[in-house]
Amino acid sequence: MTAPTITEPQLVLVRNAATAALAVLPTSRELQVGAPVTASADMLATGQAVTAKFSGAATGEVVVVVGQDLADALKESPLGELDLTAAVRPALEAAARAFGPVVLDPGQLMEPVVALSAIAAKDGAIAVPLLDGGDVRAVLAMALAPWPADTAPGGAGRREGAAVTIRGLDMLHDVEMEVSAELGRTRMSVRELLSLIPGAIVELDRAAGSPADLLVNGRLIARGEVVVIDENFGIRITEIVSPGSERE
Repeated sequence: MTAPTITEPQLVLVRNAATAALAVLPTSRELQVGAPVTASADMLATGQAVTAKFSGAATGEVVVVVGQDLADALKESPLGELDLTAAVRPALEAAARAFGPVVLDPGQLMEPVVALSAIAAKDGAIAVPLLDGGDVRAVLAMALAPWPADTAPGGAGRREGAAVTIRGLDMLHDVEMEVSAELGRTRMSVRELLSLIPGAIVELDRAAGSPADLLVNGRLIARGEVVVIDENFGIRITEIVSPGSERE
């Protein structure tokens, strides 16, 4: 049987999704996005896979497969066994958000062959190998129902996508999002983390009096001043951060 042809719009979307996922995928290796191919069960046989469905501006399923080295590292962490699904979830979310505002289900841990076989059985499933040199260290696989027909500016697919996005936003109005405030960040070695004791002071990367960041599901959306409301802390918004300017 002849493998289905991957269209140019699909290539663009999947490359964008893979690039976004790779930016937040926990790995000790510097991986590169490979060429998208038709999904198959034998792309990465060892390791662990996490699969999740999403809906909203687009409807589909995403699978992230990580090599056994990362799975073992998370399991044998000095801080205790870390949950692989939680560690990979940011990559799943980043990939799914490449198609617009979506809601992702909690995700499910599976064996790589099982997860890749399941998504490969779906129409138009595409996979992107994440490479260390010529070796496949991880895989991102996706299937949409349906795939956008056209991503060209002003094209029919773009107009249809805009309508879907509006309907998707309507669907998301009552969805609860995790909102958090961040005073600052720092980087610490595992040795430093393990040496923390009550009374220890951790210096952050932000000067006293600087605005705090307001994040929704880990994404910066605003900055503001810390205030006290009754007996609780709050944030008075002083700046709304426009999309794409989070790192400025």
